[in-house]
Amino acid sequence: MNARKLLVVLVAAVLVAALALIVSSSMNLARYTGEICFTFHGRTECRVASGQTREEAIRTAAEMACAVLASGMSDRIDCTRSTPTRITWRQQP
Repeated sequence: MNARKLLVVLVAAVLVAALALIVSSSMNLARYTGEICFTFHGRTECRVASGQTREEAIRTAAEMACAVLASGMSDRIDCTRSTPTRITWRQQP
């Protein structure tokens, strides 16, 4: 095997190993998944969100729901700081 082929095989092996590491590490990130609802200015929006912790899942859902509910940055900040009106946690396999 010449040096060029050896380099190609080595690079391919490193790429496959890196991809395997990324996939395996990302599969265990979502320990908590739930449907989380927020009410802001009389409107309610629910989003399904996941996270490594319950707080992370709630924060993610708040950001997604408040993007729809709030207008302007200060409204969005107030919305994301509000308490969820409903949380339904889903079973993890």
